[in-house]
Amino acid sequence: MSVAGTYDTVVKSPMGDQKGTFTVVPGDDGETFSGSMAGGMGSMNTEDGKIDGNTLTWKMNMTVPMPMTLNCTATVDGDQLTGTVNAGAFGDMPLTGQRQG
Repeated sequence: MSVAGTYDTVVKSPMGDQKGTFTVVPGDDGETFSGSMAGGMGSMNTEDGKIDGNTLTWKMNMTVPMPMTLNCTATVDGDQLTGTVNAGAFGDMPLTGQRQG
């Protein structure tokens, strides 16, 4: 099953649950992807998106509430997405998602 799609996500952060919409658009090579994460604190584009089987890795540059690079990993199992968002000194925050549609 493809990892492509739009996921309703929740990141368990120190500031409470951050709900968002994560979009995955695989590249023609099947090994990279582009997309974005949009939520209550704005939208961030994915950078360095890589696909390894059903595992995704990517980075996002957060600006609000403070500038920080987030390193993310997630595994897609059917329509479920689970993983972590690493926020530097704040450590790993659990990420869960459900594919829309």
